[in-house]
Amino acid sequence: MGTQTAIAVQIKQDGGEYVLALKGNQGKLNQQVEAWFEQAKANGFAGIDYSYHQIVETGHHRIENRQVWAVSVSQLPPLHRQNHWLGLTTVVMVKRTRQLWNKTTNQC
Repeated sequence: MGTQTAIAVQIKQDGGEYVLALKGNQGKLNQQVEAWFEQAKANGFAGIDYSYHQIVETGHHRIENRQVWAVSVSQLPPLHRQNHWLGLTTVVMVKRTRQLWNKTTNQC
């Protein structure tokens, strides 16, 4: 499913909630959100109310680390075409890193 404003509108009109991936094809909006998260992270999220969760999983000869930050849209400056995203309340950043385990050296 593509990340399109029409999809968000349809979901909300049908009484649902949505989580949509923001990718490079959303141009200015994507750049704005990425830049905001980079700056917030660099400042240690000082003065920002946010949720954070981290999970580390191992298996199949790899270690995977997932970090998730969620921030209310009200804490960000106005976003590009924000009013087109009916029901937009939160932006989320997910960072995932994966390390492969080397069986020969017994380390990552």
